[in-house]
Amino acid sequence: MTKRGLAHEVVEQLKGRILSGEIAPGDKLPAENSLVEEFGVSRTVVREAVSRLQAAGLVETFQGRGSFVLEVPERADGLRQVRSHRDVLELLEFRIGVESEAAGLAAVRRTEHQLKAIERALDDFRRIGADPSRSVEADFAFHFKVAAASGNRFYTDLIDSLGPMMIMLPRTRLDPAYEMSDATHLTRVVLEHENIYAAIARSDPDAARAAARVHLSNTRHRLTGERYPD
Repeated sequence: MTKRGLAHEVVEQLKGRILSGEIAPGDKLPAENSLVEEFGVSRTVVREAVSRLQAAGLVETFQGRGSFVLEVPERADGLRQVRSHRDVLELLEFRIGVESEAAGLAAVRRTEHQLKAIERALDDFRRIGADPSRSVEADFAFHFKVAAASGNRFYTDLIDSLGPMMIMLPRTRLDPAYEMSDATHLTRVVLEHENIYAAIARSDPDAARAAARVHLSNTRHRLTGERYPD
């Protein structure tokens, strides 16, 4: 198995323990030596795995102290069975349908107060998008505010029920090239959010639907390794 494949296996094992509560928020991950021995892999593999957990917002690493588990966003009952890579892809397919229409409705129905709320959420995401411990909540807040601006409580209730885990679950499976700490990737994701906001701001429902679809479809492409559409 390649180094990348080995790191993926370590990530999956540790992620499962974190999401199940076996390793609780605030707990320190096992020492590097312990992980090397437990999984029978090299230090390089362990370090890559921990780096990916950090990029997903699951742990925070402090120089000289080790890596500690962060508070995991509340997990919705409907996401308890989202475990495999296929499950995450299907979750994104579902979100594409729901959130694209919510964005289209938001472009028609949003109030000035709701538009300001979306703008503030976008500003927060721009400011802290590279911080794994905070960017999941900021990303979710943007999507939630768009749903709220749809004027249909069922969209708001549905996104609220999914919670920040709808953001975190795909992130835990992204290739390292698409980690939020990568400046190029972060810039692209911010731009995708900006396009959704801009279409809603100018009351263009077709453009809002398209921008939301492009953003979520691109997330799916990042997970499958497919090329972006031209």
